[in-house]
Amino acid sequence: MNGKWKLLPILGLLACTANTKPAAPASLPIEGTWQLLSSAYIKKDTTIRNDAPGTRMIKILNGSHFAFLLHEVRTPGDTLAPRSFSAGGGSYTLVNDHYTEHLEYCSARDYEGKDFEFTVALHGDTLIQSGVEKLKEYGIGEEDLPLVEKYIRVNP
Repeated sequence: MNGKWKLLPILGLLACTANTKPAAPASLPIEGTWQLLSSAYIKKDTTIRNDAPGTRMIKILNGSHFAFLLHEVRTPGDTLAPRSFSAGGGSYTLVNDHYTEHLEYCSARDYEGKDFEFTVALHGDTLIQSGVEKLKEYGIGEEDLPLVEKYIRVNP
């Protein structure tokens, strides 16, 4: 066989691989419904629990939007409306473990139109979300607060 024909299979393989792009890094599979297990702010050297006893919160994530709902849990025989209720939602982006919420709707209206950036980690059915809420920067609070929230996936 002529020498130039021996190179043909090699050139064919190179042509097949030359235009392939590396796969984009996969983002974490966070879509679904999540129940808040714990929430804490870190203020200077003190950890402050942010998940009040007697409340329940869920976060719902689809491919592009999130919503959260928080209210006081009724006790048996309680016929009054919950004294505490908070809700919000909007769009989000997730690139690898970098999660950004754009809060479009919120019962605390000062938060609307703000972006909140977090790092997320997924450990089995547990989602850990941590970041700094830029409350001072946004004119909502006295200082920016580091926040760590832990959620468990709600099974259908």
